[in-house]
Amino acid sequence: MNSPASFPKAFALLIPGIGGFLAILICSLLGDFTRVALIMAPFGASCVIAFALPQSPLAQPRSLVGGHVLSTLVGLCALSAFGVHAWSLALGVGAAITLMQLTRTLHPPAGADPLLVMLTGAGWSFLLSPVLLGAAVLVLVALVYHRATRTHYPTAWW
Repeated sequence: MNSPASFPKAFALLIPGIGGFLAILICSLLGDFTRVALIMAPFGASCVIAFALPQSPLAQPRSLVGGHVLSTLVGLCALSAFGVHAWSLALGVGAAITLMQLTRTLHPPAGADPLLVMLTGAGWSFLLSPVLLGAAVLVLVALVYHRATRTHYPTAWW
């Protein structure tokens, strides 16, 4: 039988999952309402970092938004310049990692963005929607959610 002291601990484990649930729900509903795509698969992994590790440098707005935007841009450039080949997929991911490190926007889920762009043949509009707009909504939801749960987020905006 669980002791009463274990209930607050168990509830604390639910907090990040509830945050991720709300972030994806809001992106999905807002996207449906506005008819603008605000979700892509790597955002699920971004929610893990933003809600379970909000103090991490990888969770900060600069990294979350900047990492996704830069990595998607790399994927779009690689797709336009080289097409889809094993080496261009690898080049896209490697270049995205390097650029994120150089710009201090490292966000691991964004490493998947060049692959997503290249394997789906995404167009340049993908950079705005879902990437930039969706990442901005994730940050805003994380900001409000962490304020409500009294967690300090972000630790730095830029």
